[in-house]
Amino acid sequence: MLPDWLLRHEALIEPFLGDGAYGPIFGAAVTAKCLVDDERRLVRDAQGAETVSDTTIFFPPGTRCPEGSRVTVNGRVTTVIASYARDGGGLPTPDHVEVVCR
Repeated sequence: MLPDWLLRHEALIEPFLGDGAYGPIFGAAVTAKCLVDDERRLVRDAQGAETVSDTTIFFPPGTRCPEGSRVTVNGRVTTVIASYARDGGGLPTPDHVEVVCR
């Protein structure tokens, strides 16, 4: 698990629930501690298409942040491209959830 001293930021997560008649539908907002890395890089979305990510956010294990969710961090509102659970399966690794955003 990521050490608490690394989780220096807070993010407001509005989980994507689906599309409605008037656009995307989001669930209730949840605040979570995190570590933010602002770096532009090329990533693949859930459909396999290449896209540019401007921000990567690292959350504690178990944080729910599905693709399409709206995340507000450091005063910016961004959209989740993909979310990955990084779990060492019991090995002494820094388990976490990695979220790449637009």
